[in-house]
Amino acid sequence: MARPRIKDVARLAGVSEKTVSNVINDYTHVSDRTRRAVRDAIEELGYKVNLAGRHLRQGRTGIIALVVPELDVPYFAELARHVIREAERRSLTVLIHQTGADREHELAALTGFGSSFVDGVILSPLALTPDDLHDRTDAPPTVLIGELLEEGADHVAIDNEKAAREATEHLITLGRRSILVIGGRSDTRPGTAEARTRGYRAALAEAGIAYDPAALLPVESFRMPDGAEAVTRALSEGSRPDALLCLNDQLALGALRALHEHGIRVPEEVAVIGFDDVEAGRFSVPTLSTVAPDKAAVARVAVELLQQRMDEATGSASTDDAFTDASLADAPSVGVRSPRDLVVAHRLVLRESTEGFGGGMDSASRP
Repeated sequence: MARPRIKDVARLAGVSEKTVSNVINDYTHVSDRTRRAVRDAIEELGYKVNLAGRHLRQGRTGIIALVVPELDVPYFAELARHVIREAERRSLTVLIHQTGADREHELAALTGFGSSFVDGVILSPLALTPDDLHDRTDAPPTVLIGELLEEGADHVAIDNEKAAREATEHLITLGRRSILVIGGRSDTRPGTAEARTRGYRAALAEAGIAYDPAALLPVESFRMPDGAEAVTRALSEGSRPDALLCLNDQLALGALRALHEHGIRVPEEVAVIGFDDVEAGRFSVPTLSTVAPDKAAVARVAVELLQQRMDEATGSASTDDAFTDASLADAPSVGVRSPRDLVVAHRLVLRESTEGFGGGMDSASRP
């Protein structure tokens, strides 16, 4: 039996092919009666939308790439789930690529992998430089997530400096004064760790606590073994902190293990807070206080911004094309837009690793 076509649906429903197209695309000006008739015909015939044909008519493949440093880092795995869900709402397929924080791999992603099969790229760069962004030519629409390299590219992230300042302030309000930063970096180049370190230093300065460069404990990578090794190294060198600001939850979970092995009680002797609010932190012992970025919002805003850039690239952007996300309501809506630096929400989720064991798995949280 031949595959049913849109004209077969129109004939069965007693409407025009244009009306069927309007129903498929969920246009609002179709009456409820007509919409029901078309949907009944679609179901009866088993009609399937030809997404490949639709994308090709628009000059697209319908494929976007999500490019991250490491897929087995829980934050990126959780973010990928949100990106895929948001892309599916827009009939887009997501290709996921791992760079290993290698500059050549990131450059390949920035140029669309040297082919035209990717309509756009959502990229979390670690090795790229601002010059790399300046030098690209004929590249697909790109949205950066993570820390901003420069103002010349679209970018979506939380305010990492503010978030780290708030996390440090929380530790200070608990009476902690000797706070080590696991993964801290003191240089001034753009980067998430650098921004979070600046937030830590700002909180210390506001509280009148002297900054000690030795409080920054660099790590080779942001994984649990690195967090455990950094804490073990600090303790063996005679450091006696009363709090740890860990720049992601993987480092914090490793730090919790090292503290346990050294017989140090959390949070009674050392309070611990992380970043990212990954699932494992909700089930560790003690449960992990953390900075929770709105990962769903990061994905939603990044995909929506990329969609608009792709529309601009193919000349299909409409004059009423505006962001549906409330945080982007002030975005200009006509013509090719200037690059935007868009900030989404975060909050502190306070659990047992700073609050103690009396409050349960999520004893408190605040914006």
